[in-house]
Amino acid sequence: MRLRGKLLAALSAAVTLVLPMAAASPAAASAPTQSCNETHQARIFFWAVACVQAGQPVIGAFGTWRNVPITFTSGGSAGTSEASNYLRMVPNTEGGMFANSIDVGLYAEKTGATTRTYSPRWTELGNSGGKTKAITAGVNPTATDNTNHTYMTVRQASGAQWDVLYDFNWVGSTTDQLKVPRGNSNRIDIGLEVRGPQYVTVPVIASRVQFMAENKTWYRAATTDTAYVTTLGICGKSMGIPSDPTAVYTAPYCFKAKLTDGTKFTQWSASKPGPTTLATLLPAPVQSAGTFNGVDQEALSQCMANDPDSCLTSVPGLSACVQTAKVCNAAALQASPQTAPLAGSAPVSVDDIGVRAAASFGVAKDKLRVTTATTLPAPAGTAERALQSADAVVTVESSAPTRGLEQRGLTFNGFRATYSAATGQLLDACWGQMCRS
Repeated sequence: MRLRGKLLAALSAAVTLVLPMAAASPAAASAPTQSCNETHQARIFFWAVACVQAGQPVIGAFGTWRNVPITFTSGGSAGTSEASNYLRMVPNTEGGMFANSIDVGLYAEKTGATTRTYSPRWTELGNSGGKTKAITAGVNPTATDNTNHTYMTVRQASGAQWDVLYDFNWVGSTTDQLKVPRGNSNRIDIGLEVRGPQYVTVPVIASRVQFMAENKTWYRAATTDTAYVTTLGICGKSMGIPSDPTAVYTAPYCFKAKLTDGTKFTQWSASKPGPTTLATLLPAPVQSAGTFNGVDQEALSQCMANDPDSCLTSVPGLSACVQTAKVCNAAALQASPQTAPLAGSAPVSVDDIGVRAAASFGVAKDKLRVTTATTLPAPAGTAERALQSADAVVTVESSAPTRGLEQRGLTFNGFRATYSAATGQLLDACWGQMCRS
């Protein structure tokens, strides 16, 4: 109990370990240590994230990792825990921790005592709010089958907006990003974010990242242009308590994290031990053939299964397709929304959806309006028919002040979020003035 009390005291102080690299390479001023630290300092969220500043204007960011089986313990209410691994592009860092940005990644959330969701999505943070959209196309995007997936954002040919791609196919575009400045390099973050660490187990997620320079060539960042931050403590490391030098960070309140050594940023590996042990799954590659939008599909399917980090340079036609057609992966075109609860999950509760929305957006539950709808006909006076439909949705709205789904320390007026009634998955959301666009 004495050690647990010290651990919670250390957590409440949000111990932050920031490890800057050595002297910067000639192309960069320095690793983005200060901005990485400033951005990841919220008290209810914890991060194990690497931040890259390439030292030149970046017009594209690419990340890849596997769909690992993130799990949650039983017990605890809806909205008490979530975990995500994402790629964040900050086109203009002059705004510091409040800068506009684009996130795209994998998100898992505890939706009730025994239920959870698991899916990719992308988020835009703008001047006056934000928006989030689930990604439902692709090859089994909601399956915890350890398959590789890719996450990308590329600046459009004209203007200041960016396209978002998942598995090399377009899934959306931004509307409120700032122009890439000529004299100020932008920043890419990649890694793990957790809320409610006592409920979640995250196995090792090996994230790889590349950037596109203005010459439209993809590069790996230098480790000297990289900083990283872990805000939950490193497992087995000293807690720094003078009165008890033997006290160390232990599961479930710690991260394991490592940046692969070398001159180039090859891999950022992060995990969060928890109360459950997860088995390793062996995925079967999705086979495809022929040429689609100039891309060799057989080469792409093999590359996605074995080494997606190399696809942009090794798969014939892929790099050019990403910059032009933006629809490059024939096997991942089919929309495959999750229409049933994940294995082992209980039916989704509308009340739990309201609880989750209140926790996610920081709004009291009595300030919410919760409605259900379906595109299929329902017998008069029966809400059950709508909730049994695969395309039924639950919409949660509020005009109360909210932080939105972000941690910039800002407050916005109102939000709207739509969830699948069948699975509880967040389908889309907006907050602030971006609900008007």
